[in-house]
Amino acid sequence: MESKAKLLGHPIHQMLVVFPLGLLATAVAFDIVGLVRGEASWFDISFWMIAAGIIGGLLAAVFGFIDWLAIPSGTRAKTIGLLHGGGNVVVTLLFIISWLLRRPAPENPGFAAFAASFVAVLLALVTGWLGGELVDRLGVGVHTGAHLNAPSSLSGRPARDDASERNLRRVA
Repeated sequence: MESKAKLLGHPIHQMLVVFPLGLLATAVAFDIVGLVRGEASWFDISFWMIAAGIIGGLLAAVFGFIDWLAIPSGTRAKTIGLLHGGGNVVVTLLFIISWLLRRPAPENPGFAAFAASFVAVLLALVTGWLGGELVDRLGVGVHTGAHLNAPSSLSGRPARDDASERNLRRVA
């Protein structure tokens, strides 16, 4: 099932999710470094990384929702997509809570701020796996006719055309 929201032939959601995942996971890593080293500057960095990760997550969610709406009802993909998206809403809410708890003193987050972030990143591992299940196992967001010798998405040609059919027969 092809993505409904694409840029230069590729799903926008899949392009955008790397930013919030990287930012939010690294914020938690920096919190751990700050706790181990006892240096407040790491918590300041985490505060701003969480802010950027939340913005990126909300932007990615818009395009994920567009793609989810296009998944046929009654399919396993629709259910997995709902769990993936719903779980990521919870992840985002937990990071928003963590950020709000840090806001009065970003250099000195309390236990609740850390707990919200740590639980969120653990849940993000699960929702990330669900996203992988959608793409890798269920083919959501995969171009119709995709194969190992498909032409570039910038070529304007379909993934499976006469030339790529010949290449496939040659490889087999």
